[in-house]
Amino acid sequence: MFLVLYMQTMNPSRITLLFLLLIQLWSCSASSEDKPEYVLRFGHLANNRHGWHLASLKFAEEVKKRSNGRIEVKVYPNEQLGKEMDVLTGLLVGSADIMITGESLQSWSLPKAILCATPFAIRDSEHLKKVAGGPLGKEIEQHILDGAGFRPIAWFERGARNLTANRIIRHPEDLQGMILRVPPVSLYVDTWSALGAKPTPMAFSEVFTALQQSTIHGQENPFALIKDAGLYEVQKYCMLTSHVKSWAYVVMSGKKYDSLPKDLQKVIDESAKIMQEYEHELFLVQEKKDYDFLVEKGMEFIEVDNEAFKAAAKEAVLQSFDEEQTDLLNRIQQVK
Repeated sequence: MFLVLYMQTMNPSRITLLFLLLIQLWSCSASSEDKPEYVLRFGHLANNRHGWHLASLKFAEEVKKRSNGRIEVKVYPNEQLGKEMDVLTGLLVGSADIMITGESLQSWSLPKAILCATPFAIRDSEHLKKVAGGPLGKEIEQHILDGAGFRPIAWFERGARNLTANRIIRHPEDLQGMILRVPPVSLYVDTWSALGAKPTPMAFSEVFTALQQSTIHGQENPFALIKDAGLYEVQKYCMLTSHVKSWAYVVMSGKKYDSLPKDLQKVIDESAKIMQEYEHELFLVQEKKDYDFLVEKGMEFIEVDNEAFKAAAKEAVLQSFDEEQTDLLNRIQQVK
């Protein structure tokens, strides 16, 4: 009432100025209210067409909606936050908050993590679901959290890894002299060495150029990554080795997760579950599409002597594993 009476004594120009000031103050207040309390940086290696990226965007959408805008998740594909090992370090120092990773966790003194991508450990998708989504999966997740401070919030089934090259490989002995790109995982290096290749750890973003320049002769990855990275342009044959049926973890900085209020931790957990289900739907549809796409692009798919590869890989795995890893491998293979 006082303000109204006061305004009646003011000239029109001053009233206009007052209204402009009030509008500016309201605008600043609204802007402050719209600003998220937390911004989480989510990095991964896949491109923006890959199911991992689409699932990451789904997670960001769910988090924003369920937190009423209190959390914003910014997604960075294509190693924009750095290479995998750099982003893992980033989770510890605060330059990143969430990422997608898997067997590379072994490099962080997490010996059980390698079981999510051990050659010939998983029989099929149903077996994988029972392992990753069951008690053994929880055991591995707790091992990752306790050992490195990375909190797994979801897991994604990955397509089987298959070998690609510009020459046909049917038996392990055909690998002699082949320089093969592998992830920076000691088990992969040991396994492919035992099979007769010359494994070379290398960041995924460097693979296309290395194949193009013949710095390496081959690589091994699921259909989706072969397609999305355009490796069909520099590799003629895809050997159906299916040597690794694996899953990846979406991990969050344990420190960042613990810093959130309980209600927002619940938002992260619920949104991660939705992301996991969404990604699996995408995966099932995309796996067949990726295979058909590679056929259309001229890749030839070669059947191999799987039993010979399996036997040679098993020996290398057991030689590389310690007692704890061997015990977990045996328990995984006993899951029916």
